[in-house]
Amino acid sequence: MSKILFAPTQPDAILDIARSLAPPGFELVVADPGTPAFYQAAADAEYYLGLARQMGGEFFRAAPKLRLVQLLSAGYDRVDLEAARKAGVPVANNGGANAIAVAEHTLMLMLAVQKRLVRFHNDVVAGKWRVGNAADTRVYELAGKTLGLVGLGNIGKKVARRAAAFDMRVQYYDVARLTEDQEDALGVRFVLFTELLRTSDVVSLHVPLDDTTRHMLAAREFAVMRPGAILINTCRGPVVDEAALHRALVDGQIAAAGLDVLVEEPPRPDHPLLRLPNVTLTPHSAGPTWENWTARFRNGFDNIQRVAAGRAPRWVIPELA
Repeated sequence: MSKILFAPTQPDAILDIARSLAPPGFELVVADPGTPAFYQAAADAEYYLGLARQMGGEFFRAAPKLRLVQLLSAGYDRVDLEAARKAGVPVANNGGANAIAVAEHTLMLMLAVQKRLVRFHNDVVAGKWRVGNAADTRVYELAGKTLGLVGLGNIGKKVARRAAAFDMRVQYYDVARLTEDQEDALGVRFVLFTELLRTSDVVSLHVPLDDTTRHMLAAREFAVMRPGAILINTCRGPVVDEAALHRALVDGQIAAAGLDVLVEEPPRPDHPLLRLPNVTLTPHSAGPTWENWTARFRNGFDNIQRVAAGRAPRWVIPELA
């Protein structure tokens, strides 16, 4: 019976979903990384299913029979790609299973920032009802605003469709351009990166973290953006230079930010961004929803069965494809 190593451990309700979908002929072994049970299971595991936890050379050496690393996440920045390449093990992400969740969360952050949701909630709880004048507590509509999507993969496309329902104009920058027919069907248009920054009311990031995207938004990029623009980041924290973002927010180079991700997670209590009133934060919670636990396990087990049957895996990350 082929062994699937699942890590890290999850609440019983989530493990019940995994076990209910596990295909026959496979043994699902649950263990936490770094534990003796993990290394014991890794020794003869043919498949890894779970979340990446600094998967480097030590991990691949501990699992010499490994045929596939199947991540439940879209991101793969914690996997040592060179170690995976040296071991000859393909690494696949979750096949877009969390794309709807992240797209919805992106729109939620746009609305929360533009409508001052956190400020107003805190005011009401503190007994303050409509304090301040309308000029000082301005709220804005999404309708008619220009949304600039940096990255138009699975998640970016779903954000574009949902933004259209809010009557936003959508433009994008991506190293892989759509055809004109595809752009027409999605209702988006390609612009250059600097052009996107200069002309967008909302800039939303949807790129993987790698050497080309680390600090993709830094001081030079914030200086180009509109003073009233907002930044939304639901991909990875290091895509943004946080010190430069802090300066841009304090100096009024941009108006506000909605962030689901940070460089250090969780952030230290004295993190400068935590003290700014024009920053709305969520705890890297855009991806996992109750619905997509099932979708992620379904995609993962499907891919494992493909490899077991001698077929090529799907959703192999670009660097290893």
